[in-house]
Amino acid sequence: MRNHTDTIAAIATAVGSSGIGIVRVSGQEAFAVVSKIFRKGGKQGCDLGAAENDHRVLYGHIYDEDEMVDEVLVLVMGGPHSYTGEDTVEIDCHGGALVMRRILETVIKYGARPAEPGEFTKRAFLNGRMDLSQAEAVMDLIQAKNQYALKSSVGQLRGKVSGRIRDLRERILHETAFIESALDDPEHISLDGYPLRLKGILESVMDEVRGLLNSADRGRVMTEGVRTVILGKPNAGKSSLLNVLAGEERAIVTDIAGTTRDILEEHIRMEGISLNVVDTAGIRETGDLVEQIGVSRAKDAARDADLIIYVVDGSVPLDENDEAIMSMIQGQKAVVLLNKSDMERAVEAEELRRRTDRRVIEISAKEETGIEELEKTVKDMVYGGEIDFNDQVYITNVRHKTALTEALSSLMMVMESIDLGMPEDFYSIDLMNAYECLGSIVGEAVEEDLVNEIFGKFCMGK
Repeated sequence: MRNHTDTIAAIATAVGSSGIGIVRVSGQEAFAVVSKIFRKGGKQGCDLGAAENDHRVLYGHIYDEDEMVDEVLVLVMGGPHSYTGEDTVEIDCHGGALVMRRILETVIKYGARPAEPGEFTKRAFLNGRMDLSQAEAVMDLIQAKNQYALKSSVGQLRGKVSGRIRDLRERILHETAFIESALDDPEHISLDGYPLRLKGILESVMDEVRGLLNSADRGRVMTEGVRTVILGKPNAGKSSLLNVLAGEERAIVTDIAGTTRDILEEHIRMEGISLNVVDTAGIRETGDLVEQIGVSRAKDAARDADLIIYVVDGSVPLDENDEAIMSMIQGQKAVVLLNKSDMERAVEAEELRRRTDRRVIEISAKEETGIEELEKTVKDMVYGGEIDFNDQVYITNVRHKTALTEALSSLMMVMESIDLGMPEDFYSIDLMNAYECLGSIVGEAVEEDLVNEIFGKFCMGK
């Protein structure tokens, strides 16, 4: 494991042509290292030595010996009130890839070492500036694909998840301490009637854990996007719809039935929601082996979908292929589109509503009509309308969901022990296991390998 008190440096902005680039330096010798290469007002060297919590912005130039590298602003941040909790310097330079790399090489030449992926945030965690769930929210914030994921990540970064988890842990620890105290001093602390009281407390705790677990599916939708599958008969207008939603010609559209042979995936933003849309082969009985494979893949995709968009060709009567699709969407979130509203109608919307028990939207993918109604309907179906982020906490991390599941299992074992009339010391074992499972979410009692794995997924300058 690397020494986490030495001085590290990395480019903290995307490498490419931009107006501004940032090289970040953090550690015990951050001020000393940058002092060797920074000149203010043309003077040789500039001592950045700062008092604790000192924050300043200085204008000058970066030099490598007598060669000027760039004109810069230097942000001096004395620990512990910096991102990492250490003395930190950020060099704001011009945003060319070459000049940023040149400054980084100069910083390393004069005493820093290259930072590992995520090492700045890792140091913030190790120095107590944030817990593990907040650190993970940093990467979620960077990778947010829609406004809901962004708001959820900001809430988690501000400690919404941490606060709920710490509250649950305190309640569990209080009961564990009471049991241990009573077992150590039975003359002064009685456990008479305690199992029944503990059962009521645990029911409340378990309800909260279940509530967090129930939010995990919605949290996944926020961060990963809605798995959306477009189904329909051949030539119903599925590929045309995908092209309209994507805003470009992503799928081949012809009048020949069966043009789409395989699934085509596209990431689309709709009403602030991320949709991972899959255009599939038309559902029909066919003797073409390649098309059969495409139809089979379409059915597999539909089974795993969060949302199905069933496109019906309104210009031709319903047939056995439509019957098969209607059967496939039973029990799943689905919206029905009656396409080709610009042509003579062979299918009525009311008939489709009756046979599918789903909302039917009349559209024309060719004329691009009805699309706004579709977008609003999808948003309402996915989120039930607007999301209230004032108090709601969403679990967006698979690791958190796993820990919550294990904690709930341990609490259920305590309830089982109470129902079986087991001695109170049996309760403590499972209560402490639940306590530790929840602690792993915020980074208490986690293995070093797990910490390294989490921060290894971060970008280099974060």
